[in-house]
Amino acid sequence: MTARAHRSTRRLSPDRVKELILLGIITGSVVVFGFLVEGYLSGRFFNRLTTSVVIVGILAAAQALVIFSRNIDLSVGSIVGVAAYLTAAFLASNAWANPVIAMLVAMAVGAVLGAINGVLVAYGKVPAIIVTLGTLALFRTLISLYAGGVNVTAAELPDWVLGFNNVTVFSIAGFDLRLVFLVLVAVVVILQWALRRLRGGRRLYAIGSNPDAAQQAGLAAPRLIWLSFVGAGSLAGLAGFMFMIRAGTISATAGSGLELESVAAAVVGGVSIFGGSGTMYGAFLGAILIDTLELSLVRVPEVSEFWRDAALGILILLAVILDATLQRRFHRRLTREVRRPSGSDSQRRRMTISGVPDGGVADA
Repeated sequence: MTARAHRSTRRLSPDRVKELILLGIITGSVVVFGFLVEGYLSGRFFNRLTTSVVIVGILAAAQALVIFSRNIDLSVGSIVGVAAYLTAAFLASNAWANPVIAMLVAMAVGAVLGAINGVLVAYGKVPAIIVTLGTLALFRTLISLYAGGVNVTAAELPDWVLGFNNVTVFSIAGFDLRLVFLVLVAVVVILQWALRRLRGGRRLYAIGSNPDAAQQAGLAAPRLIWLSFVGAGSLAGLAGFMFMIRAGTISATAGSGLELESVAAAVVGGVSIFGGSGTMYGAFLGAILIDTLELSLVRVPEVSEFWRDAALGILILLAVILDATLQRRFHRRLTREVRRPSGSDSQRRRMTISGVPDGGVADA
């Protein structure tokens, strides 16, 4: 290995290593299933994958936003259900509404519910797992009472609803790039840019990495944590809109079980459950990996449904082990580099002793 290549390898962060590992696992999975399943590498499977991953991908981004601050949101599935049902009911009464308006309604509903979670966690100082476990049941109960056992059927919705999920931006040899998938990609890219470039995003990482140090530094931790829950709720509302256009007929039980998938996608994607580490790109890749395995294992008759569920649990365990291993390794490497004097450190010592570097003439 050349010196330049060695330096490039050393510059890789734990997050980048996790993303590269995920890309390798996804590629390897596709190759393996390509041999096991006839007609696997086709445009039809690609179209199914890029359409079905949208809901879990958006929820993985929502979950990651909260986990970065060392919290968790177990109510995202219920928020999806509430947003999907209320948006469908709104469209049933307002057929004039277009997709943009419906999307904004769903996101507004999710933001309100996320704000409730955020107030209790950030300002009420109640542990996030307790708050969101309670609101998971509360939100579901409220929407069930509101629905009264009545579903919003596809026949009551505007004509564009059922066709929106299949809107194709362009197609190449049967491989369609759907609009809903582009929405997911846009969400991931924008959030990743905001987290890395904006001050609030960097401070959110700092809060999750070391809450005590962040508090001593004067960071507005409660406000940022509240905003992270509002953002997560808004994204869950967007996922509710995607659920509505995919399902057509919406009941009060919509979105049940999506909590586990969202947490799994984020954790498998390298988002540390201990906060302060991970990327939106990783959460996105985690969602793709989980959805790829689910859609692929169904097509292998030798694999039972029980083993398909076990595969998800194994992925979560392996992701946590990988995260802990990488964090320890990079911490040890960083510690060695800090203790080892570099060339510039030696030069600064010479400057301190002689007054100027390399025998130069000091200013008068």
